[in-house]
Amino acid sequence: MARTELPWTPDAVADRFSEAAVTARRLPPVRVQGYFNCWPAFARNAWEAFSTDEPVHRSFPPSPEDVDRMLEVMRWVRWLEVEQRHLLWMRAKNYDWKSICRRLACDRSTAWRRWRRALQTIADHLNEVVVPVV
Repeated sequence: MARTELPWTPDAVADRFSEAAVTARRLPPVRVQGYFNCWPAFARNAWEAFSTDEPVHRSFPPSPEDVDRMLEVMRWVRWLEVEQRHLLWMRAKNYDWKSICRRLACDRSTAWRRWRRALQTIADHLNEVVVPVV
């Protein structure tokens, strides 16, 4: 674990999830190995290029430390249920609450409480707090 100071807070966990989502967006695209194109590359005229899609802008690839931190965050989701995982990643990717509520079939305050509870669950595991079962 990269961060050793205690205690972890739900806000710190949310920040790490947001950072992991940004790192995941910066990763290079996955390509199938072994396939190639035999057609020669050619330059289009300006009027031919109008119909093409917008070019995809990629920032610089993430550093190895960023990837390690992202993989650490991905290991944290093992402590959550599937719906909680979806909720945390949707918030990390800046989905609005309306889309999240539609996905979870609940209102905004319920979705927010579930989000905070999932963050608290991860913070408790990182702090190694034993939560009594009620």
